[in-house]
Amino acid sequence: MTNAIHAVYVTSTHTFSGKSALCIGLLHHFQSLNLRTGYMKPVSVSSKMPSHVPEKPKSASYVDEDTLSLKEQFAFKDPLADMCPVTLSDHLVEGILKGEVEIDFQQTVSDAFQNIKRDRDMVVLEGGASLREAWLVDLSPPHIAELLGVKILVVVPYGSDLQVLDDIITSKVRFGQNLLGVVINRVPKHRLNFVNNLAKPYIENHGIACFAVIPKDRLLMSVSVGEIVDGLGGEVLCASDHLDELVENLMVGAMSVDSALRYFRRKPNKAVITGGDRADIQLAALETSTKCLVLTGNMRPNPIILGRAEAMGVPIILTQLDTMATVDNIEIFFGKTRFHQKRKVNDFIQLFNKQMDFARLEAALGLR
Repeated sequence: MTNAIHAVYVTSTHTFSGKSALCIGLLHHFQSLNLRTGYMKPVSVSSKMPSHVPEKPKSASYVDEDTLSLKEQFAFKDPLADMCPVTLSDHLVEGILKGEVEIDFQQTVSDAFQNIKRDRDMVVLEGGASLREAWLVDLSPPHIAELLGVKILVVVPYGSDLQVLDDIITSKVRFGQNLLGVVINRVPKHRLNFVNNLAKPYIENHGIACFAVIPKDRLLMSVSVGEIVDGLGGEVLCASDHLDELVENLMVGAMSVDSALRYFRRKPNKAVITGGDRADIQLAALETSTKCLVLTGNMRPNPIILGRAEAMGVPIILTQLDTMATVDNIEIFFGKTRFHQKRKVNDFIQLFNKQMDFARLEAALGLR
């Protein structure tokens, strides 16, 4: 192992593809090798101000949630201004188009990278949500690779057989020699044979290294009860100290009470959506593995239900939306949530360590 500074830039072909998870897995691995690690997200797009921000760049009104989460998780001492030097909010983009903003964005990122990599052996950089993001300011993934002289690892989420191959080949065309390789993520169990035995050999034969094929995992696609509350703009009626619980399944309680219990037993760790006047359905749901009850139509439940749910630690969420709109809203969340929950992180690291070809990756990065 050399004393040179090494870096890997993790980007993706689609939003919510697993970049943050991969960065966390890589940071844990490199730290296990006793490497002094650092993290950087050169550019963040449309970031929202999180509720808890210990510090933020003086010139920025936005702080990237992924950066803040990793800073806290790994106790990085670097200022947020270096860890995420450019935040492209709608307001900033408008200023650029009007000619009111005169910032050398590439120099800003380059200076921050110099600070991050100081006294570090390995830096993990997190890229954009697509291969074209931030092209407006010359900070797209291809630009970053050239600017900082880093190799790129592309996370390609499985959508279909053709899509995953097209995305991988497109990555090779876009990045050329700067492409380190790919990780194929969220592969359904019934397509693992195709990906491992046909797709992977094909891309390897075309000079594209595939470091891992990661199966789809229901827990990793889950959402927290708190995220459901935020997404629905709902009111928590009880058990507010259980909002970190993870919801893996979604079920609608609109059946007769005779079949409700049998129906709810089919899926564990679920959110049950039903009307506030259906006390029989609510009680049946509480008899099974339920993480929260979502009551639609702004109809409050019977006090007996509230007491039972509070005692069991099952939050009840009240929403003004009807059942169909509630289902549509929650389904959008699944697989598109931030990777911040400790249980998710621990489960992913175990899965990641099992699937990742670390020896090959370390060799490609010049660590061996």
